[in-house]
Amino acid sequence: MATFLYKLGRMAYRRRWAVISAWLVGLLAIGLSAGAFMGTLTNSFSIPGTETQQALDKLKTEMPEFSGGSGSIVYQTSDGQKFTAAQKKAIGQSLDELEGLPDVREASNPFTTQKQLDEAQQKLEDSKKKLDDGEKQLADGRQQLADGKDQIADAKKEIADGRQKLEPEQAKIDDGRAELKEAKTKLDGAAQAGAIPPRQLAAQRAKLEATEKQLDQGQAKLDASAKQLDAAEQQISAKESEVSANEKKLEESAKDIKQGKKDLALGQRQAESTEGMRFVSKDGTTVAVNVSFTGSADALTSETRDEIKDIGAEPTSTGLEVDYSTEIVQDISTIFGSAEIIGLVIAAVVLLVMLGTFVAAGLPLLMAVLGVGAGVGGTLALSSAIEMASITPALALMLGLAVGIDYSLFIVHRHRRQLLDGMEIEESIGRATGTSGNAVVFAGLTVIIALSALAVPALPFLSVLGLSAAFTVAMAVLIAITLTPALLGIIGPKLVSKRAWRKAAAATAPEATPASEGTDSAAHPNAAGNRGWGAFVTKRPVLMSVVGVLLLGIMAVPALQLRTALPDGSAEPVDSSAHQAYDLLSDKFGAGYNGPIIALADLPAGLDADEAEAKNLDIADQLRGINGVVAAVPVGINDANTLAVLQIVPQEGPADPATEQVVTDIRNASTAIEAETDSHLALTGQVTAQIDVSERLAEVLPLYLGIVVGLSLVLLLLVFRSVIVPVLATGGFLLSLLASFGATVAVYQWGWLSGVFGVATPGPIMSFLPILLIGILFGLAMDYQVFLVSGMRESFVHGQRPRAAVRSGFAHSAPVVTSAALIMTSVFAGFIFSELTMIRAIGFALAIGVLLDAFVVRMTITPAIMHLLGRRAWYIPKWLDKVLPDVDVEGAKIAALATPGTAGGSSDTSDSGPDSDGPHGGDHDGHEEPGAGGSRHPAHRADGPDDALR
Repeated sequence: MATFLYKLGRMAYRRRWAVISAWLVGLLAIGLSAGAFMGTLTNSFSIPGTETQQALDKLKTEMPEFSGGSGSIVYQTSDGQKFTAAQKKAIGQSLDELEGLPDVREASNPFTTQKQLDEAQQKLEDSKKKLDDGEKQLADGRQQLADGKDQIADAKKEIADGRQKLEPEQAKIDDGRAELKEAKTKLDGAAQAGAIPPRQLAAQRAKLEATEKQLDQGQAKLDASAKQLDAAEQQISAKESEVSANEKKLEESAKDIKQGKKDLALGQRQAESTEGMRFVSKDGTTVAVNVSFTGSADALTSETRDEIKDIGAEPTSTGLEVDYSTEIVQDISTIFGSAEIIGLVIAAVVLLVMLGTFVAAGLPLLMAVLGVGAGVGGTLALSSAIEMASITPALALMLGLAVGIDYSLFIVHRHRRQLLDGMEIEESIGRATGTSGNAVVFAGLTVIIALSALAVPALPFLSVLGLSAAFTVAMAVLIAITLTPALLGIIGPKLVSKRAWRKAAAATAPEATPASEGTDSAAHPNAAGNRGWGAFVTKRPVLMSVVGVLLLGIMAVPALQLRTALPDGSAEPVDSSAHQAYDLLSDKFGAGYNGPIIALADLPAGLDADEAEAKNLDIADQLRGINGVVAAVPVGINDANTLAVLQIVPQEGPADPATEQVVTDIRNASTAIEAETDSHLALTGQVTAQIDVSERLAEVLPLYLGIVVGLSLVLLLLVFRSVIVPVLATGGFLLSLLASFGATVAVYQWGWLSGVFGVATPGPIMSFLPILLIGILFGLAMDYQVFLVSGMRESFVHGQRPRAAVRSGFAHSAPVVTSAALIMTSVFAGFIFSELTMIRAIGFALAIGVLLDAFVVRMTITPAIMHLLGRRAWYIPKWLDKVLPDVDVEGAKIAALATPGTAGGSSDTSDSGPDSDGPHGGDHDGHEEPGAGGSRHPAHRADGPDDALR
């Protein structure tokens, strides 16, 4: 690898303009692709297979109107008085205008909704009174109907009795007429026979006529009575029809009353389900407007957000104050702010102090910016095809800047020192690329592997996050080993200040005393490492090791109480609109209003609309019985009456442990609810998503940590050819990792120094910070391990005794590692006050992690323990030494490629020695002294009996 990079560096120097042109074309292509294909970033994190994701997918398919995002607009009167009619009208007009926007599905009027809730109870009472009156009227009608039926029955009986009385009278008349007819017949016979005298015949005829008249009168009387009875029957028939009609009316009234009772019971259950819900505060000074979007809130463009805020602010002219929830004001299209620029300025100052010229200081910054442009630009170009979290380009930006500066710095610093030592420019560039560039490649490879391993847990957003950052780091490495040498060739000797040239000339004057390797000289006054921090640590190795471990151990204690979640509005800056909206909603309506839980219920098949609604209310009743649930409101049922949606409002905020317990209790109770209602329950929404994300990440964290630690051991074993150094490096990484966790918990969860770091409301740590911190900090820790310890190994390989090699290697590597750590810390610290809330804690954790790992682990504990171990630090079994490939991290094979006279006119092209800078110190000429057992690596030789223990 060293040989290849050496040739690559010289090629980049010779064909510098071609290399620069190629990079310009590539960067231009990436930039154009990013501008043309950049998609929408999101703050939603999906985890396939979880209940939250399955329920959300089902909701999008069957009831898409409920699957869009939403946000809140909070209005409050400036004078603390109740809303006036003019203010209510202004808010209503603003909401009507909002509903006209293409991306807004609904902006419900809080006054209308609250009025409906307030009037619901009165309407229920009025309905109940109406039903009571109706029931009384129904009872009276039924009594009157019964009385009418009795009257009809009595009348019918009287008619029947009357007709029964008429029958004997009619019989008498009929008998009389029969007798009269017979008498007439006899009388007529007798008259014809002349048996009756005329006078007597006339008398008898008169008598018969009188009898007939009496019979006619009797018949007339009977007919009149019969007619009266017929009229009475007609009256009764009409009465019966009236009674039948009234009976039907009463039956209809009974049905209406029955339905009314059913509706009343339903209304009472609905009112109970919304009990505790408010949209206008009890004091009448604050309203909460729920704005539903047609799509995800993250998909809103900056223009749409501004339009929503402009329209929402229109009522402020009437004496109102307005605040917006995080979903509305958080524009995740911006990933770079003023705080990040401050971090870069600090990095520039460190570079200027270290390298001495603006040209030299600006080169690593330029390389970092170009690397970030390539990495982040390539990432954004894919954002339209891949769902990408808003934190993805921000994290790539953060890492790209940090490693980009450091990687170029190591090569530039090495080249600068070699120029001052008199090496010719082309050779110096080749050597710097082959040695420091070799360390850069291995360090970058470590970071890339760690970040790429984030795909192992199979979490889509985390995989994209890791691969994006890994790609950006890869770009930084490629630029460092290709574009940096090309630009160094163009800059030439101007890289070094005139003052440094004069100082170097004085140190190399003929009268100056030459220094042997590992000894002090005028040019390199501390080459042996007998002064400074390295000497201080190695003189007290036990004390410094114990102090370092204790310090990190104490700082790690808070990590025992680490709790994870996703950030909400309370995590925003105190003076931000999102934080104000969160606090107002919590104070006026309850903290749970900031994070409602969505429940999906699979209803039994075959239900009609009323049955489905009743079943939904049954589920709501069950949910309200769970501790910590303020309200459980049915909000919709699909057309097939097979799927119902409910909104659950917890008592506490979305990131509160009590809300997490509510979700757990509901899920535990789902089996009992299903048994009671025959409906399967599933939860979704932001609250359940953060719980599922946290749980899944906690499950995969040990696996990921195992992968990272295993890879570190293998890679460091290859680089340092030692079984002790990898274990020491990994143990130190775990210490700095836990201490970083502890510091992050203390600040962001406990609230220590919250004012200093802008922590508005202490709360749980972001769910995926632990796994990100493991991957990123591991990569960076291994960077410093490679850069620092390779210098020690190079001194040791070049013949110094083990403990002297620790001091001299530390002396020539520590300055550049210190600068690199300060630069990386300043870049990460710049993100502590980022515009993206989610990135702030990551910036802090990485900044404190780099500080602790670089200055406590790598520059204190590591040299102290390696000094104690002496030659044992480089122990490796012979069989393993033969099996492992030689990666030549020291660049020993480069000397064989050098031509005489290339190193400042000397045939010895090696610039090895303790005065060499960079992570490797200097090169050696490939000479190896015979080691014990004939090892091909000088690390195994013993210079004397006592050296084996040094």
